[in-house]
Parts: sequence; structure tokens; C-alpha cells
Amino acid sequence: MNSKPGIFQNIDWRLVLLYLILVFFGWLSIYSAVYDENHRSIFDMSQSYGKQMIWIVTSLVLALIIILTDFKFFSTFSFPIYFLMLLVLAAVLIFGKEISGSKSWFQIGGVSLQPAEFAKFATNLAIAKYLSTLNVNFKQFKSVIKILVILMVPSILIFLQNDTGSAIVYVAFVFVFFREGMPGAILIIGVVSVVLFLMTLLLNQVVVVVILFALCVLIVFFIKRNLQNLISLFGLYVIMSVFVFSVDYAFDNALEQHHRTRINVLLGKETDLKGAGYNVNQSLIAIGSGGFFGKGFLNGTQTKYNFVPEQSTDFIFCTVGEEWGFVGSLVVVALFVALLVRIVIVAERQRSKFNRIYGYGVASIIFFHFTLNIAMTLGLFPVIGIPLPFFSYGGSSLWSFTILLFIFIKLDSYRLNT
Repeated sequence: MNSKPGIFQNIDWRLVLLYLILVFFGWLSIYSAVYDENHRSIFDMSQSYGKQMIWIVTSLVLALIIILTDFKFFSTFSFPIYFLMLLVLAAVLIFGKEISGSKSWFQIGGVSLQPAEFAKFATNLAIAKYLSTLNVNFKQFKSVIKILVILMVPSILIFLQNDTGSAIVYVAFVFVFFREGMPGAILIIGVVSVVLFLMTLLLNQVVVVVILFALCVLIVFFIKRNLQNLISLFGLYVIMSVFVFSVDYAFDNALEQHHRTRINVLLGKETDLKGAGYNVNQSLIAIGSGGFFGKGFLNGTQTKYNFVPEQSTDFIFCTVGEEWGFVGSLVVVALFVALLVRIVIVAERQRSKFNRIYGYGVASIIFFHFTLNIAMTLGLFPVIGIPLPFFSYGGSSLWSFTILLFIFIKLDSYRLNT
């Protein structure tokens, strides 16, 4: 029988240290991104870096509160927290303030909070709670439907706020499901769907369907040619063809014009260096100008003279690339990789299924944000407005990632008692 550990006993300090390093580097990057001669002090509260310092301090307070909270609270109240967050997401559609085209903010005095950021950890708690219950099986249609409902409801509410970036983050949970027994065929279907979607946009519906037909004819020579296999192959061809012919309709009607333009620019179908392609073009110039070792701290010119839009938020990685070069960028990427690897290692040592699933959810969400944000700044993914965890300026983002991570740190500290 294990005795009850002290408040800070069994805390994984390596995770805490990686968190503190990333937050500190993020603060320096925000300072460098908006630095000017008239505001030299990093503690200047009139500037974004001064305000970010307040968010950092309050985030540390939140982390301490989580550490002081009984670990059973998070499992017991997973669904109440989730449903409360759904109500908040619905409320922001009615009472929220529109910022940058998205009605996803609550204005409280001089502070703006974005509920979509906090919905991530709430959904992660709900997914962990449901998947850790008995009789949940990915081969059962009932279980799959319930899982999809848990994910889709917050995603749809966020999509209605015109915040596409936050809405698609829920795709990250596919990694959690794969770890917990989701058939690999589902993952293959997802990858094939993305490939067909891109092929259709790049080529032509008829061309893609002809290519699929040629592949099916080729497959016939490598499979056992009986009636059942031929019918299955024909059915698969019909399903993929229907999907291909629906791509253009979905692209034209489900996406906003600016999203369509950004995708077309990314795929090389359009060139718009003064419009949709401006951000990415300036981002690439900034990162490329950093060279191998960078221009040095506070010496970036592209970011310093506001050539890169959203340089302290979505495009904060440009500051790293320009001022610290390839070496500095590699260090930042290595820190994120170290954090993700450590989270997975810690998740795998959990005795509680709830803890393990929640841990994989933390890793998946951070990985998704980290990968898409950097891919976005490098022109490898459409600009969708997704922050770099612990780096991008903003209280909602920093608070939500802090809560997300420290709940897991708290759960892990009691792993021997669960």
C-alpha cells in the first residue's frame, strides 16, 4: 500500500523544466519581435511582451493550483468540465466579441479570453474518461459514434465562430485513438482521402478517376481473382470516385474564399504575393535571411520593421529563424521534440488507463500545433491561424497549454496510487 505522496513528490521535473525553458524562450522571442528604441525594457507593461509576462506569472499560479488539486478531481469531473465548456463555446457565439473575423472572444475589461483554447483540455479529459471506461471498443459502431460526438460538438461550435485553425485541432486525437486500438484501416482511409483531395485540386476530377481505374486494373493482377474480391474492388473504386467528384463542391461551398485562396497559393495554382501569399512570402524571406547562425538577438530586420504580419503570434517562429538562424531553429524544434518524447514516455508508465489516454492527448494536441504552426510559416501548410505552444503571444493560448500539461503532470505524480 503506497502512502500518500507530498504535494511536490513524484513531480516529473524534466517536464516542468522543458515547459519553463519553452515559455522563457517564447517571451524573449515576443520581446524581440516587437522591440523598438522607445520601449527597451522587457517589463514595459504597455507592450505585448510586458503583458505576456503577466500571463506567464498567472500561468505559473494556475500550474501551482493544479498541483495542489486532488488528482481524482480531474477524472471525477471530466464530463462536467466538458459540458460546461460546451456551454461557454455556445455563449461566445451570442455574447462574444469579433476579433480578426472570428467571433470567438469574451472581452472582460481590458482582457480578451478565447474559450476555444480551453476547450482542448476539456475535450481531452472527456475523451480520456470515456475511453477508460469498460466496454469501449473501436470495432463497435456505438462506441465510435459516441467518440465522434464528443469530438465533433466542440469542433462544430468553434467552426461556427469562424476559427478554422482551432476547429481542425481535434483531428489530432486520431493519434490517441490509434494508440488505444483504432484499426489501422481507418488511418489509411484518412490518409488516402487527403491524397485524393489534393490530387483532385491539383489535377482534374476525370484525370484522377482514370488514374484510380488504372490502379484497380493493376491490382487485379496481384489479387486472387474471385467474384467477392472483384466486387469489393469495384465497390472501393465507386466510393473513391464519388469522393473525388464531391471534392470541388466541398471546396467551393464548405470553405471561405480566403481559405480557398490560401490553399490554391500553397498548391501553386495561384500567385498572390500582395494578398493571401504575402504572409508566407515574408515569412520565408525572414527565415531565409537568418542563414545558419542568424542575425543575432534584437537584430532581425524583417520582423523588426513589421514586414511579417502577426509576427508575435502565429508567425513567432519567423523571429527565431531570422535572429537565431538554422541552429536556433533546430534548438527550438529539439526542445519541442524532447517535450513530446518525454510526455509519451511518462504516458506509457501510467498504471491508470485514464492517465495514459490523457497523456497521449496532451502529446497529440501539442504535436499538432507545433507541426502545423511551423509548416505554416515555412509555406508547407495553408495559413489558418494556429499558435505555437508556449511561444505565441496570448494569454488564452498560454493558459490553456499550461492547464493541459500540468493536469497530466499532476496525474503522473499519483501514478503509483492509481
